[in-house]
Amino acid sequence: MEVINIKKFNIALYEPEIPQNTGNIARLCACTGADLFLIGKLGFSLSDKYTKRAGLDYWDSVNIKKYDTLEELENEYKNSNFYYFTTKSKVSYYDAKYKEHDFLVFGPETRGLPEEILFADGAKSVTIPMKNEQRSLNLSNSVSIALYEAIRQCC
Repeated sequence: MEVINIKKFNIALYEPEIPQNTGNIARLCACTGADLFLIGKLGFSLSDKYTKRAGLDYWDSVNIKKYDTLEELENEYKNSNFYYFTTKSKVSYYDAKYKEHDFLVFGPETRGLPEEILFADGAKSVTIPMKNEQRSLNLSNSVSIALYEAIRQCC
């Protein structure tokens, strides 16, 4: 099997609530080499059986880092771009120009990222287009869509 060189990206989950989604995203990170950053209060324990089962035996292949606040993460990685995914932006994620080591940031499943993060000065808020009458995509699906677009642009 030919190995494809995948550029390194970072996935940041702000206050994730559903263990299965985080497990699925951890597995995605293992398969793509992305680092996983968990921010703020989690709605579950990483030892939760649903989280573990969703991530299968990929957990040892994922670099997971925990931060108390998004500001702490942004301050540590000042030279990286942060793209905030939301249904409240008019800018398509296709229009972003991703580069290696960028952060793709996603909010909690039931409420998304706070508006003070999305619309702060200089914030790069983007959306995954969908039909107007639909509320949102599943978090792990959204992360997959966004990460593979970033990889597509850079490989």
